[in-house]
Amino acid sequence: MIDTFLKHALYIMLSVFCMHVSSQEKTSPKNQSIELGKVSWYRDYDTAITLAKKQKKEVLILFQEVPGCSTCRNYGHNVLSHPLMVEAIEDLFIPLAIYNNKGGKDAQILKRYNEPSWNNPVVRIVNTKGENIVKRVARNYSAIALYNAMENALKSQKKHIPEYMKLLGSELASSQNSNIKEKYYKMYCFWTGEKHLGNAKGVLTTEPGFIGHNEVVKVKYDEQLINKNELNAYAKQVDFYPILNDGSYHIASKDRQYYLQHTDYKYLPLTELQKTKINSALGSKKSPKKYLSPKQIIWLNQINNTNTKKEVLYNKDFASAWDRKNNK
Repeated sequence: MIDTFLKHALYIMLSVFCMHVSSQEKTSPKNQSIELGKVSWYRDYDTAITLAKKQKKEVLILFQEVPGCSTCRNYGHNVLSHPLMVEAIEDLFIPLAIYNNKGGKDAQILKRYNEPSWNNPVVRIVNTKGENIVKRVARNYSAIALYNAMENALKSQKKHIPEYMKLLGSELASSQNSNIKEKYYKMYCFWTGEKHLGNAKGVLTTEPGFIGHNEVVKVKYDEQLINKNELNAYAKQVDFYPILNDGSYHIASKDRQYYLQHTDYKYLPLTELQKTKINSALGSKKSPKKYLSPKQIIWLNQINNTNTKKEVLYNKDFASAWDRKNNK
């Protein structure tokens, strides 16, 4: 009896210990330093490499000063906290944080990669042998620089880049260049207008409205991906034609993303480009799930399988809506 009791007690103690060790393996976005953003990071190099081998992924290493300077804090807040960036890092890589201002194992890995201590953020993406597979990201603290490294890493390993990540890249790139243009198109129905124009490659946002008595759609597009002549030709396929804004344009806000707002997708936090592509797919009777991140798909499935009251989030600030949904 005593022997059985001791075995049972030992089992409980070991279980608690294992749970404690497991909880210490990764950081928690709920209580971690701002320099780490909202990514849940592994903190042990050997653990990260082992997991990378098991999951057939690459390791994304953040060398970061924690606590750090304003550059370090801004990197955590502006780059490592974008919900879709967090999703891509956690979904497609093994995230590992190495503090560049600490001793012990952190200092050992710092020395291994010849990284300076007390430095601004640096990112390396390595294979299961610890070898760099893309150029080290340093002295460029923009989100697009990190995104490009991630995309190039996946391409170098001949891995699929999910659509939600491609949309993230398009939005990040558009915020960095001066090639974003606007055009207005008139048509018989702006619901159809958003559906058709939103599907065009290079179109970032669509917005229904009126110019005079004409139903129109205002389009924002990336001229590097589609020029105005190509966009005009695409619109002409369904008898949409350019129209100049004479100053009378006003948005039909209640009709924006008409197809999306009549589905359960409206209960999801979505970026502007996600809304554009999802609305277009729904209007064309196609599944838009490919545009969602893993967490968004989980949320959608939960929404579909519950009768509880739901909150409309698609038309709210994306980051704030994400936090609200994520913290429920």
